[in-house]
Amino acid sequence: MPESVQAVQSGEIGFAHLTVMARTADAVRGRFHESKLLKDACENSPGKFHYICRHFRHSADPMGYAAEQAEQVENRSLSLSMWEDGSYLLSGILDSVGGAALRTALEPLARKSGEHDARKPDRRLADALVELAEGGMQRPQIQVTSSLETLLGLAGAPAADMDFSLPISSKTVERFACDCGVTRVLLGSESTVIDVGRSKRTVSGPARRALNARDGHCKWPGCDRPAKRSAAHHVVHWTNGGSTDLDNLLLLCHRHHWLVHEGRWQIVRSDDGRILTIPPTTQFQRLARGPD
Repeated sequence: MPESVQAVQSGEIGFAHLTVMARTADAVRGRFHESKLLKDACENSPGKFHYICRHFRHSADPMGYAAEQAEQVENRSLSLSMWEDGSYLLSGILDSVGGAALRTALEPLARKSGEHDARKPDRRLADALVELAEGGMQRPQIQVTSSLETLLGLAGAPAADMDFSLPISSKTVERFACDCGVTRVLLGSESTVIDVGRSKRTVSGPARRALNARDGHCKWPGCDRPAKRSAAHHVVHWTNGGSTDLDNLLLLCHRHHWLVHEGRWQIVRSDDGRILTIPPTTQFQRLARGPD
């Protein structure tokens, strides 16, 4: 690539341009067109030139370009390692198309949910990944095994069991049970199944459509996450006798639904219809004043 080397020496392009040029020449071999690409290199940044060369590679060898993408798909990998405390370490690689699809799905969910949202970008992205797994138009079937005492949040109740996880808290079970399909399975002695009830979604069909039409989005003050990305929250949970009437329901997005259950926030609707949020009680330790 004598023309490109000379352009670097004269300062017309940078070394990054030359690197992209060399990789393109190696990929297309005899179809390389140095003069044409050098003109583009002189007029564009290295990043933009990289995109131009990708288009050139496809035009020069579409079959080879498609084969590269297919190889990327074959190299997809994802490992999930659970630590002693139950948290997960994720490590993996996605092809360009698969990665873009995941990013497209995550970025709308990773936006700030109001001015009060102080989460850092990486936390919002992680929350978005969990929200994508738990929600969406077709919710996954997550199996949770819980005692009745745990479901009711009674003192002394054990934790609940969940597939691919360490035991989960009763507050998490409460959030799942807020808007989910529940199948009753009664176990006798020695864990023998003696009865299986019918699965029932607590808020669905006309009731859910009416709730979506009334609320429109997450009702947490300042949040505009759309209805299709929000769960039906029972102001008084159905395990405590709350009904599935609209007066006892409101939409909450994944983050704010978590805050109400696991995060110990309270959300109430005033007589005039306003939504009020109450943070959890914080205790401060009183310290003796030191000498002046």
